[in-house]
Amino acid sequence: MPRNFLILLVVGAALGGCAAPTGQTPKGVLHAQGSPAASTWIGTAFVESAHSASSASDGDLWPSCWSDDGNLYAANGDGKGFGSTASDIVLSRVTGTPPNLSGTALASGNALGQVWGGSSYNRKPTGMACAGGKLFLAVQDLNLDFNDAPNATVAQSNDHGLTWTWNRSAPMFSGGKFTTVMFLDYGQNNVNSPDGYVYAYGLDGNWRDSFNDRVPDPVDLYLARVPATQVLTRSAWQFYAGQSGGAPVWTPDINARVSVLHDDRRIYPALYSGNAHNLSVISQGGVVFDKPLNRYLYTSWTEYTFEFYESPTPWGPWTLFMTRDFGGYPWTQTKHGGYATTVPSKFISADGKSLWLQSNVCSCGGGGTSVYDYSLRRFFVEPAKGGTASNPRDDALNLAMNGAGTRPVERVAHFGNVAFYNDGVLNQSEDDWNDENKTQSWWGYVWPQPYTVSEVRYTTGQMFSDGGWFSGNLGVQVRQNGVWVNAAGVSITPPYPYSGAAGPNKTYTLRFTPVSADGVRIIGTPGGSRTFTSIAELGVYHRAVADQGFEEQTGSALGAPWGSEGSGSKGVDRGAGFAHSGANNAWIHTSSADWNAITQVIPVTPGTNYRLTGWVQTSANLTGGYFGVRAGTGSTPLAETSFAGLPGYTLLTVDFNSGTNSTLTVFGGFHGAGADTWLRLDDVRIATR
Repeated sequence: MPRNFLILLVVGAALGGCAAPTGQTPKGVLHAQGSPAASTWIGTAFVESAHSASSASDGDLWPSCWSDDGNLYAANGDGKGFGSTASDIVLSRVTGTPPNLSGTALASGNALGQVWGGSSYNRKPTGMACAGGKLFLAVQDLNLDFNDAPNATVAQSNDHGLTWTWNRSAPMFSGGKFTTVMFLDYGQNNVNSPDGYVYAYGLDGNWRDSFNDRVPDPVDLYLARVPATQVLTRSAWQFYAGQSGGAPVWTPDINARVSVLHDDRRIYPALYSGNAHNLSVISQGGVVFDKPLNRYLYTSWTEYTFEFYESPTPWGPWTLFMTRDFGGYPWTQTKHGGYATTVPSKFISADGKSLWLQSNVCSCGGGGTSVYDYSLRRFFVEPAKGGTASNPRDDALNLAMNGAGTRPVERVAHFGNVAFYNDGVLNQSEDDWNDENKTQSWWGYVWPQPYTVSEVRYTTGQMFSDGGWFSGNLGVQVRQNGVWVNAAGVSITPPYPYSGAAGPNKTYTLRFTPVSADGVRIIGTPGGSRTFTSIAELGVYHRAVADQGFEEQTGSALGAPWGSEGSGSKGVDRGAGFAHSGANNAWIHTSSADWNAITQVIPVTPGTNYRLTGWVQTSANLTGGYFGVRAGTGSTPLAETSFAGLPGYTLLTVDFNSGTNSTLTVFGGFHGAGADTWLRLDDVRIATR
């Protein structure tokens, strides 16, 4: 089924910029110079694919602050807010906790600010602060075609939002400098401010990611501060101008300010449709101080992504800890991005790890998706724990399902099923179609602590006429110190065909040199005319027994990693209907009285309790059968169990401790009866106990 039928006409909305330009020439690449380093402080992060707490309100943007009276105050643009009358700007009081939210509209329109630029501009709320029992609201002049934001001012309320005052003689900021003002959320009534100042971040020029070549796009985030008692006094504002001796330097000269965050990445440089593309990543969002974690979080966005940064101080250094990609339009009912991303400090959990992200969206995503109100979704962060990987080799432990704090990572999940591919179901399908002519696709996981990994099992999803497979360079990468690097010694069994013949729902084992990492992913070049891949399941292991079910054997002769002992015949039944599970099993057939066995030398963790299991079927006349392990590559059994004739597949179990051994030899065989005798072996595994 082709995917290009999904590309729909995207209609622009008042703020959300969903109209699609055409004929643009990409100005950058996905990973441009000047982007921040990856975070090594936050180990994992996750945000829901769609809003899970919406309110009976109308509007966009919704910057907010937590006041001394315990209420949240939020301002919206282009809507009714929590009232009944539409305006370009409305201020509301929001009560309750997610998902149960309600509100009351308190002021709107001319009561909240004035338009400085004339009839081609209207008012937009960009930031709010609560300090000293007062409310502060940053109001911006925004061109009706969104191309510039030349002016901004700050209004103040002394009665919790009922009435407002501001300097009516001139805007506080003009000339497009620092005109998208976003106050730092320092908790209830600014209680966590270290020095009594109100802090604010600002953007120059436009207010969000831009695909319009007529105006500069913001690539820098600036910082200012002002005493909480003088917020409306422009001359009291100080701008961050760098550091001296490790301390921040502040200046009243706005022209001497320096950026605290520079990110000139461009994403989605080339789309198949004419939708928004080549997007910058610094935009109007919000910065919150997560006090329990003692960390600052900046939540930005693009037309298709959320961009999350963190820092130990308001001025940096800022690092990127997650890009949450929602893909090209149309979005599905269960997945949609959004804009004006903020994290209200009121809803941060006591440990700082569970938050609510506010982000609203018009119906531009297609598919009927519209959350044009005060809307929240769950957001989780987990600091990196570091340490040394200590997980033993274990054939039963799928780290994708059992690794503590596991979070999925992917290029994009077309239908939003990000928890889809570690549920053990192999006959389903997710894909990363996103309307982009992209050069890489990946599917994987990250953890807050390192694990030793050595094998990934990738089960494909559905194949389509225009994509679903990797067209080349399929490999494995692991994350170390925040950076993805290629794993060594990667082999793929069975060989991956790099075409639609890869699937559907076929499993490929990618084995590589064991490595300690806090993330692993498969990565390669997406195939088809719309360059996307599909997935049903992705398992991650630090394996002990390789080719446990003999499914990786490519011929009827028994081959590596399996070996054999004795003069009898050994081989593999491939698709013969004799397997315990899957398609294949190994066999021994002899008429001698000699010892014959199937073996494999495996690595183990010393001093670990293990359980060896395997399924065995034999001829009725078999006697003297043994299944177990030997120390190293020697001939003396470390632990074993005996068996005689087993007419049906029978599970054999051997418990043991690896002792001082780092390698063991697994064996299954029998002493011949001097007559025609046979044995079948399948599904050999070792797991910790």
